[in-house]
Amino acid sequence: MVTHNTMGRAESVVRRVGRLAAVGLVGICLSLGGELSQALAGPPTDSMKGTIDEVLRIIRDKELKEAAKAEERRALLEKVVAERFDYQEMSRRALGAPWNQLSDKDKQEFVSLFQTLLTSSYAEKVESYSGEGVQYLNERTEKDYAEVRTKILSGKTEIPLDYRLINRGTDWRVYDVVVDGVSLVNNYRGQFTKILRASSYPELVDQLRKKSDKLKSP
Repeated sequence: MVTHNTMGRAESVVRRVGRLAAVGLVGICLSLGGELSQALAGPPTDSMKGTIDEVLRIIRDKELKEAAKAEERRALLEKVVAERFDYQEMSRRALGAPWNQLSDKDKQEFVSLFQTLLTSSYAEKVESYSGEGVQYLNERTEKDYAEVRTKILSGKTEIPLDYRLINRGTDWRVYDVVVDGVSLVNNYRGQFTKILRASSYPELVDQLRKKSDKLKSP
C-alpha cells in the first residue's frame, strides 16, 4: 500500500537541498576568493553568474520588498530560476524508464507538477537568503556536460554543493543539484520508483497533483 509518507520523505530532502541550493545560487558570486584561477572559469560558470546577478538584483530591489509586491517578486524569482534550470531534463531523469512510455501530453503534465514541487521550496529559500558565504571551487566539463562545484560556509560548517549542467546549444542549463553528496534528482527517482513498484503511474501523478494543489493554495 502506498502512503503519502513516501512523498513526504522526498519533500523533506528537497527542502534541505532546496535551502542549500538557494543559498549557493545567491552566494556564489559573493565570495569567490582567490582559490580559482580566472583561466579555469568557463561558459558554465559564466551562465551561473548571469543567473546569480539577476537573482541578486531582484532580492535587493527595495520596491519589490514591499508587501504588495510579494507575488510579483516571487514570480520574477521563479522565472529567473526556470530560465537556468532544465525542468524537463530533471523530470526525465527523476522518473526514469517510465518517461519513455508517456505521451507528450503526459510528459508536459509531469514536468509541470514536478516543477511546482521544486520551485515552491526553492523560491521560498531564495527569498529568505540571509547572506551565508559561498566559495567557488572549480568547474569540470566533458563534452556537453559540466559541473560547477561550490562550498557553502555556514558558521563553522562547510557543505559541498555542486551544480550539474547540460549544454543546450546556446546556453548551459542545470539538470541536478548535489548537496553534500545527495543528488536532488536521484533522491526523487528513488521515491518515485518505490511508488511505481507498489502502485502505478496514475497513483504517482495523483500524489503529485495533490501536492501541487496544496502548494498553490493561498
